[in-house]
Amino acid sequence: MNALKLKKGDTVQVISGKDRGKKGKILHTVPTDGKIVVEGINMATKHRKPRNAQQQGGIVKQEMPLHASKVMVICPKCHVPTRIAKKVADSGEKTRNCKHCGAEI
Repeated sequence: MNALKLKKGDTVQVISGKDRGKKGKILHTVPTDGKIVVEGINMATKHRKPRNAQQQGGIVKQEMPLHASKVMVICPKCHVPTRIAKKVADSGEKTRNCKHCGAEI
């Protein structure tokens, strides 16, 4: 099982691919595949069939998972895409920190 340094709710910037430079919030993660789903990024067109009389079919745009290595977390303090440093406090508490300014993410 892969451990992701990214979490739901983090703001990230895409660093490679067709959506390079775009920013968005992580909607959910798929740790077993090392993938994430980002709001408004990697959109795909799906053809939906109505499942019952009340449901409407049609063409729907949907976010698809992309690999976690294609994004960088944006630091909430310095607003720069950064790598994540993991630190352990004396009390044993683990934190994720910005590599640039050292602020907690």
